[in-house]
Amino acid sequence: MFRTRVTRRLPAAVAAAGLALAVAACGGGSTNSAETAPQASAAQLNPNADLTKQSLMVTVWDGYTPKELQDMVKKELKVSKLDITIHDTNETAMTKLTTGGDSGIDVAFVSGQYAQALAEQGLLEPIHAELIPNLANLYPEATQLSYDKGNKYSVPYTWGTTGICYRSDLVKAEPTSWNDLLKPPAWAEKKVTLMTTERWLALPALKALGYSVNTAKDEEIAKAKEMLIAAKPHLLAFDDTTFGDRLIKGEALMVEAWDGWCPTTDAKQNIKFTVPKEGSDLWVDTMVIMKSSKNKEAAHAFVNYILDPEVHRWAAENINYKVPNKAAMDKVKIAPGSLLGIKPAELLNGEAIFDLGQASTKYTRLSSEVQAD
Repeated sequence: MFRTRVTRRLPAAVAAAGLALAVAACGGGSTNSAETAPQASAAQLNPNADLTKQSLMVTVWDGYTPKELQDMVKKELKVSKLDITIHDTNETAMTKLTTGGDSGIDVAFVSGQYAQALAEQGLLEPIHAELIPNLANLYPEATQLSYDKGNKYSVPYTWGTTGICYRSDLVKAEPTSWNDLLKPPAWAEKKVTLMTTERWLALPALKALGYSVNTAKDEEIAKAKEMLIAAKPHLLAFDDTTFGDRLIKGEALMVEAWDGWCPTTDAKQNIKFTVPKEGSDLWVDTMVIMKSSKNKEAAHAFVNYILDPEVHRWAAENINYKVPNKAAMDKVKIAPGSLLGIKPAELLNGEAIFDLGQASTKYTRLSSEVQAD
């Protein structure tokens, strides 16, 4: 099982604060809707530019693209040079992109709320759709993402949701609610886990209470914290890294999990995934082009290449994450019951997580106080 998601969402104690501080350093805050984000002025791009005279620098999570991508892109696009740098978290990427001056990065892979934050600061080049004909391969739903409707400044790479991953052969009743983790039945006592990463630690309680995952209301966050603290004595652990192993070993019966990391493909165990009745989130990882890029035609050509069905299918087949590319998913063999079979319309039922700017520190405090000894 590929294990990228944890390093992308961590460090748990500083994830939200890191984004808020990075955004503040750029001179602004955030809103709860990307539709109000100012757009960077679009450069005049040449669709017939000679890419052999352009180079590319891309920053991405380790293992999130094929190992051969560098050679593949150079062969296909004929760019003069391609450097791929690695970031372990969204926060690391934000530091690279917002510290000041020209980072030299042309294309960055970041999660949706981070793309929103970059756009709000005018740091992104608007997407020139005419230079990315493979945008036509995306599901219609992929243009309706609430943090960037119409893909004005970002292009989705992977997407999914969060729910309950569980041992169907060991539970006495299949979970249907976030309360099954927050107030576990006696047979599941000390055999359930919740995540540690701030926004996902809060998610079960917020949804169980009927609140938005993007709430910044002090009274709602306080009630969620109270519910999480009450749940602590009944938990096996707060765990972002080993919950799948705990399920396989039978140490845990039910865990909060990102869908792509629920080990439903383990042939030896009866592991299933469900989205609780109160609903969940929609997480999206995106590709963005920096306004500071001096190689914008090559950057657009890179994004277009990633959206080629034969290239994009790699993510679904190798890291078990759904891609919002219909033409690519049509080429993927999906086993019965596989989480890759979740339909785009189902994903859009989830609530997209927004960048909350300085309000993100409220979730940092919640996380610290809930997990304190």
